[in-house]
Amino acid sequence: MGTARGPAAAGSGTGRDGRGAGTKGVPRARREEQIIAAAMEEFGRGGHAGASMAAIARQVGVTKPMLYTYFGSKDGLYLACLERVAARLLAAIEDTMTAARPPSATALAHAVLTSLFTALEGERHAWFVLYDRTLPPGSELRSAAQRHRAAVDDLAAEGTAALLGRGGNTDPLDADALKHVWTGTVSALVGWWISHPEQSARDMSARCARLLSAVRDDAH
Repeated sequence: MGTARGPAAAGSGTGRDGRGAGTKGVPRARREEQIIAAAMEEFGRGGHAGASMAAIARQVGVTKPMLYTYFGSKDGLYLACLERVAARLLAAIEDTMTAARPPSATALAHAVLTSLFTALEGERHAWFVLYDRTLPPGSELRSAAQRHRAAVDDLAAEGTAALLGRGGNTDPLDADALKHVWTGTVSALVGWWISHPEQSARDMSARCARLLSAVRDDAH
């Protein structure tokens, strides 16, 4: 596995304003954004194992060596994508759980789902960068992904424990099982969303509101 390097570690020249010069007149920061956006979709579609650096380069319109100049390695590019999506999703969930005072567990679930869809708008495949099943066991990549997943899981566990607690259920195994159900449900919904590109984050929020309402009404 190649040594992972972040964008700042790669040197491709500096412009007169002190920032990276980039390629073909594109500022370095903008080129990095383009590369990460293309890589996010490529890694999300095929996982780290199936992702092609050549395909990412073609999508951006640069050479494959340029990707290595910017990110050092395939692993470095993957880590840049992972760090971005993990930070974005954690912030979305934390902000929602902190700010929202929903009247019911169903309302909280809907609020969190809405925040996730909003955070993923434009980069739907990013969810599967975080939950990539192709990462080599024992690798730095797997460890980094597991660390970020654990942070997301901790928030999910907090929410599921609170949900069960409202009904007097304090069984930690029940809460853990429900946490896995929640994460699987989110993954399934994002997968469905990817296959329906015409659906916006707002559309998905409205759809989930209807689905959650149906489940709630059926439970009663």
